Amino acid sequence: MDNLINGKEIALKLRNKLKEEISNLRKIYNQVPGLAVVQVGNIAASSVYVKAKTKNAKEVGIEVIDHHLNETVSEKNLLNLINDLNNDNKVNGILVQLPLPKHIQEKKILDSINPDKDADGFHPVNVGKLSIADNNDESLLIPCTPYGCLLMLKELNIDLVGKNALVIGRSNIVGKPMVQLLIKESCTVTIAHSKTKDIKNLCKSSDILIAA
Repeated sequence: MDNLINGKEIALKLRNKLKEEISNLRKIYNQVPGLAVVQVGNIAASSVYVKAKTKNAKEVGIEVIDHHLNETVSEKNLLNLINDLNNDNKVNGILVQLPLPKHIQEKKILDSINPDKDADGFHPVNVGKLSIADNNDESLLIPCTPYGCLLMLKELNIDLVGKNALVIGRSNIVGKPMVQLLIKESCTVTIAHSKTKDIKNLCKSSDILIAA
């Protein structure tokens, strides 16, 4: 019989756990984590994502600092804002919603975020740490989508060691970090993409299949 992965139940359990942890932080330190969310422009999909992220963060007790900028904001002004947030002690995490307008270099903006405040885990330092750190390194900042996939896999209570895992997609946001996480679980990992031949048989021979 197939096991159904109930993402909503897993998310609820995670939110309740975080709510308790943040409540304890408030009691001990009289403060809570601060998350700065930066959105440039009014792309509909981005607005939906930002609204959902903000709602979930507030529900668990995180203080959200919204920065919604006009689409015409200059790259220099956006970098200045990131620098201010890097130096703001009330801000523990910075999340810049992608995509950014074409006149702004995404890599330049993401690289300007303090690696310790990189909520998305996209900074080169955190990408490198994910590749070389062991599973017990609590300082890892991991991109949320692949980490969510791993949490759901673990909810099945199956032994991942030695399983043949296929990740379809090689993006920096999902595919590549997903591969690193599965390697840390001692899976044997194959990554497929638009140029891969015979994906059908690769899928058939895989124990774990993740479309990224």
